[in-house]
Amino acid sequence: MTTADKTPGCVLCRVRDGEDEAERLLVHMAKLNFIVMNLYPYTSGHVMIAPRRHVGTLASATSEELSEMMSLARRLEEAMRSAYQPDALNLGMNLGRSAGAGVPDHIHLHVVPRWTGDTSFMTVVSKTRVIPEEPGEAAARLRPFFEGMSS
Repeated sequence: MTTADKTPGCVLCRVRDGEDEAERLLVHMAKLNFIVMNLYPYTSGHVMIAPRRHVGTLASATSEELSEMMSLARRLEEAMRSAYQPDALNLGMNLGRSAGAGVPDHIHLHVVPRWTGDTSFMTVVSKTRVIPEEPGEAAARLRPFFEGMSS
């Protein structure tokens, strides 16, 4: 989903609740967290892991939510390496609007595959995104890596 969404309310909660292209962009719904494609990704495969519960700070998240988030990130590392063969991965959180959070009141962990010489610098230098793969296609590519995992 996008962090540039202007619709009132929480874009991540709308995805969790099955609204706003959720069927197309939702990769996996786990017990405490879910994985969703970023609608305006930095690179192909750019996903976000967010708690199912609307929580705005790490301090407000439970140990179980944070533990599952990292377990999903570990699973995504394997999925990304298999599906995309990146040279590296970026994992990160922006906590609060001043830190760059597009959704400042619902924490989420970005997982971004990276390649040597990729074009993600375009966003910084020219406010342009180069997206070689449509996010719905990326979601379909990653879903099989989570089949059989309980939700």
